[in-house]
Amino acid sequence: MKTKLIHYLILSLWVVGTMTFCSNPSEQGKTHKMEDESKGKYQSPLVQPNKDALKTRKHAVRKGFDKNTLYSKKRTVENYSNRSIDSEGPTGVNPNIAPGNKELVDHYSQYTQNRERYGKYVENSRMKPLTDPVSTFSIDVDTASYSNGRRYIQKMGQLPPAESVRVEEYINYFDYNYPLPDDQPFSIYHEIAPSPFDKDRLLIHIGLQGKKPALNERPASNLVFLLDVSGSMSSIDKLPLLKSGLLMLTNQMTEKDKITIVVYAGAAGLVLPPTSGNDKARIQSALMRLNAGGSTAGSQGIQLAYQMAEKSFVKGGINRVILATDGDFNVGITNHNQLIKLIERKRKSGIALTVLGFGMGNLNDHTMEQLADKGNGNYFYVDNLNEARKVLVTELGSTLQTIAKDVKIQVEFNPQYVADYRLIGYENRKLRREDFDDDTIDAGEIGAGHTVTAIYEVTLKDSPKANGGLRYGSERKAVSESSSKSKTKFNNEIAFFRLRYKQPDGSKSRLIEKPLLMTDILDRKPSETFLFSTAVAHFAQRLRQSRYGKKAGYDEILKVMAESKGQDKYGYRRECETLVTLAKSLSTVQ
Repeated sequence: MKTKLIHYLILSLWVVGTMTFCSNPSEQGKTHKMEDESKGKYQSPLVQPNKDALKTRKHAVRKGFDKNTLYSKKRTVENYSNRSIDSEGPTGVNPNIAPGNKELVDHYSQYTQNRERYGKYVENSRMKPLTDPVSTFSIDVDTASYSNGRRYIQKMGQLPPAESVRVEEYINYFDYNYPLPDDQPFSIYHEIAPSPFDKDRLLIHIGLQGKKPALNERPASNLVFLLDVSGSMSSIDKLPLLKSGLLMLTNQMTEKDKITIVVYAGAAGLVLPPTSGNDKARIQSALMRLNAGGSTAGSQGIQLAYQMAEKSFVKGGINRVILATDGDFNVGITNHNQLIKLIERKRKSGIALTVLGFGMGNLNDHTMEQLADKGNGNYFYVDNLNEARKVLVTELGSTLQTIAKDVKIQVEFNPQYVADYRLIGYENRKLRREDFDDDTIDAGEIGAGHTVTAIYEVTLKDSPKANGGLRYGSERKAVSESSSKSKTKFNNEIAFFRLRYKQPDGSKSRLIEKPLLMTDILDRKPSETFLFSTAVAHFAQRLRQSRYGKKAGYDEILKVMAESKGQDKYGYRRECETLVTLAKSLSTVQ
């Protein structure tokens, strides 16, 4: 009996031990865990895992990062969204991404840059007035490049790709509160002063301020929401964020406005026929029913959207298609040039196009920017709810209502005083000299209340940098004959400014001209507007890896920003300071 009892106890202990061992994966040996992981148990936020990614994951976990936050698609995006919407600090910051941690930065970089598409262009060079006295370009009111750069720095913990940085869009992200116009669509402001980053060069700061009609003066609107609901829009920073933004926009609509919703995913469909802006419950119900799934047929959706906009066309009102997508046009017309031509044909009907970009990983920035440009509209990148509120609520008037179209700027520099000049940014907006007077050439639009800023960097003849170290001075002897004719008539002019624009429904342009004088050069501290916009321009140039941006370091940029924030009602300038601080940290590890 005792022998049987002993055998029974030994058997019981063996069974219990076996069950305990099987229930604890850490005790089974690490091969089981690696097999699960290699099968994709821990998903990357963007793509399926690979061997290099697995090594990065293990290393990041050993460094103390929570693998559930890093590698779960749902958890990662939720963290981004919550930080973007609820944080009192800078929008979109993910505290799990340490700017100084190169391992984590490398982990994210392999999933983004190779799938996002950006246009490439050559940076503006310094030009000499003797051979190239005239600079001509179209204005630009897009801001997508700035908010996209913010997404890279705050959410992904890395500097944005150099080709994604369009300097003018960083500058124009901010409202500079130029003097309001009287009886014109916009006012023109200029300021000339030495650069705070290079005292041997001047900066010519040119600003346009659109008029700001009262809210009750906004014309009736005919808005067609063209929404991408393909499978690529399923993540929470895409379609759910888009729906939240459009719900806010809907709350601004009135009985004189009409809303139509068209979706596309494999095939285009009409979700909401033209509906009064007063019927908010019906509009909101249609938005809330939307779900993502299927492939993308962007061209089909665009065609249907324009048909609906033409059907509800409001003469003298706002007629606009609002296209919202991650830009992944992978079914239908996929050729970039064909899409551009489609939009160019449709804009002649008087219907503008606004493009809203969303998400990360497959952002087709280049196509979306070009579609907006050719559609007489604007392009924004929405990375969080605050940006959606900025575009669709706070700046709704400038987003929807065009007060001047085909706006072109031309500046002629006087070789008597100017050794060289350079336009900062606007590389993909440059025009030929003869395009300025050609009313058939398309150019940019200004919305109600919009501000547009352009900055020229100028080297004067008497600057030490104009001589290039020559013992016997600069090129003055070579220009003495050509400049002698202008010494009496244009003796005080450093440059001459010209601007052309059309009324929203006009076909013939109007011309504005004004000289920029040597006596305009300030001998005192420039305005906060001048200083802050200059700091933003140099910040963008550093991100762009510009050969002209090396003079201003991150510390110098922060110093100028701190001294020139001025009134910052919505905290945009304070947030920019945070971005510069984070970029400084990231630049040491990339």
